[in-house]
Amino acid sequence: MTPSSQNKNTPAPLAFVTGATGLLGNNLVRALLAEGFQVRALARSEAKARQQFERLPIEIVSGDLHSIPSFSAALSGVDVLFHTAAYFRDSYTGGNHAHELEAINVKAMKELLDASWKAGIRRMVHASSIAVLKGAKGQTVDETMLRRENDADPYFRSKIRSERVLNNFLADHPEFWACMVLPGWMHGPGDRGPTSAGQTVLDVARGKLPGLPPGSVSLVDARDVALAMIACLSKGKRGERYLAAGRHLTMTDLIPLIARLIGRKAPTRPIPMPLLYLIAALSEVRARLTRKPVLMSWATAKALASENDRSHFSAHRFHHDLGLTFRPLEETLTDEINWFRKAGFLP
Repeated sequence: MTPSSQNKNTPAPLAFVTGATGLLGNNLVRALLAEGFQVRALARSEAKARQQFERLPIEIVSGDLHSIPSFSAALSGVDVLFHTAAYFRDSYTGGNHAHELEAINVKAMKELLDASWKAGIRRMVHASSIAVLKGAKGQTVDETMLRRENDADPYFRSKIRSERVLNNFLADHPEFWACMVLPGWMHGPGDRGPTSAGQTVLDVARGKLPGLPPGSVSLVDARDVALAMIACLSKGKRGERYLAAGRHLTMTDLIPLIARLIGRKAPTRPIPMPLLYLIAALSEVRARLTRKPVLMSWATAKALASENDRSHFSAHRFHHDLGLTFRPLEETLTDEINWFRKAGFLP
């Protein structure tokens, strides 16, 4: 159900968005409003949500995936659930995160589905991850090329299990409709966290990168992922995955591009993997002491090594099934940089 399919005399459909203050969530809220939806936004901090959304006409619900009952009453009357909240690497503070990954990405998914069903919700779009897929180096990966659990780190494994929970729920509830959107490394405006993507931009701007990191990424604008999630409602198929991964880039290409758009000199020396592991190990120690998220966690360093040149993802369904195109990379990064300046992160 989308606003365009509604009778003009009926109320606009009500969307419930988890993770609403995150990079994807807040851009999704704005896109939903632009498409004519009413929005009920879940946020752990109402103050942060008020700051993020200012005077936007939305309903803010305080709650946390650690306690679904704390906000389950707000699921009543909702037409479609957009699930963007997750525990991911940008939340890492050093150490082992398997328990939290399982609690938020897997167990809370099942509890949220049960609560949504009980509240009468029958439609859902889930923000999954390219982490559930894997191909050979240099190969174009599509939605059918699933990663095996025994070939996954704890974060990847939690996303695989999260999808399994949703697919099992679909099998047990034929009247429930859901599909999955798989984002790449999201950049764009509104990254108040900031995420590792935004922190990378800030580190380039502040001259904090010691060199060019190894590896490659698939970079996508969070606004394009948001549009894909909305398009799935009218064009997606039940139980299907839709990649919204963006473009393949090496870090040695990306960092100089960010530096050029900011107007400063980029580092030129590559960071060898042994040095990257050392930086990650020291960062883990610092994160344990400060209890603050670490940008270069041990898991991130390992992923850069293992996933290098495995970031070529198909855009066929994104283009042909959902009818969307990716905006220019320079537009994404320029808007991201300008937002950081406007928000006071950069001069």
